[in-house]
Amino acid sequence: MKTYAIYLAKRLLQFVLVVFIGINLTYVISHATPIDPVEQTISALTSFGNTSPEAIETMRESLRELYGMSGTPLEQYVSFWSRIVVGDFGPSLSAFPTPVSELILRALPWTIGLLVVATVLAWLLGNLLGGLAGYYRKNRLLKAMGLIAMGLHPMPYYVVAFVLLVVFGFLWPVLPISGGSGIGVGRGFSFDFISSVLLHSLLPALSLVVVGLGGWFLGMRALVSNIVTEDYVVYAELGGVDRRRILTSYVMRNALVPQVTGLAMSLGAIFTGAIITEEVFGYPGIGSLLVDAVHAGDYSLVLGITSVSIVAVSLAVLVIDLLYPLLDPRVQVE
Repeated sequence: MKTYAIYLAKRLLQFVLVVFIGINLTYVISHATPIDPVEQTISALTSFGNTSPEAIETMRESLRELYGMSGTPLEQYVSFWSRIVVGDFGPSLSAFPTPVSELILRALPWTIGLLVVATVLAWLLGNLLGGLAGYYRKNRLLKAMGLIAMGLHPMPYYVVAFVLLVVFGFLWPVLPISGGSGIGVGRGFSFDFISSVLLHSLLPALSLVVVGLGGWFLGMRALVSNIVTEDYVVYAELGGVDRRRILTSYVMRNALVPQVTGLAMSLGAIFTGAIITEEVFGYPGIGSLLVDAVHAGDYSLVLGITSVSIVAVSLAVLVIDLLYPLLDPRVQVE
């Protein structure tokens, strides 16, 4: 128990260090842009009428204080971290005065709903079919699936998204190709809204599942192909153990350990959004929000999204590191 406590302390320290360095890099890069958010906001606010120089100067001072840009660089840095620790990223520059955290919370459910379902579905199907293909290596249907997976795996997911957009948007227009729900459909836990959301998410989810399934399939097939040659598997087969039990209890269970790690990493990375897929289908998730923020020079929003992503991915890795020694006794706690 003492050894695991030391291991836990080390992993927590690594987690804090990774998050600290990642957010600092994001802060430096975002503040190195030539765009001055204060002057940009003043220009937008004063473009529709005459404003006195005194009012503009007062506005400039207020905005610098609001955006955390007043004072020396060190004071700005301290102000930034004092806001970050409480989840305050300041107001959005492109949607002023809406807070960045509010915009992220609006978009996050769309991305989580889409990517969690697509990622888990691709993981389940890919591992199931890959495990079968690795164990029943002479099955022609599974061999054909392997060839298809090899063709899909290196294909960028946004290419699949464009293909689906052309097929179901122009050649055979039977599915919606834009938005997260139908226009005029009231949001809430109603049948109309839920069915509209599911219908609009079919194409974005399909583009992610098709490509993701290929990677999980190939990874699981390779792992199973190595495990079936192990002595304990050969001994079980010679002992007359049912092949289905060998596949599930002896082979796939052991092969799933690294695949679970990959799943945790993928789920942690959903907070970045499927950027291009969301843009292609006009899906109102984190990816689309990030692209709009970059185009508008809204570095407060960019900083907020990237910070959330850094924490999420680092937390996923931390959870897996902590669970590994408990789930797999072969992993040594050092």
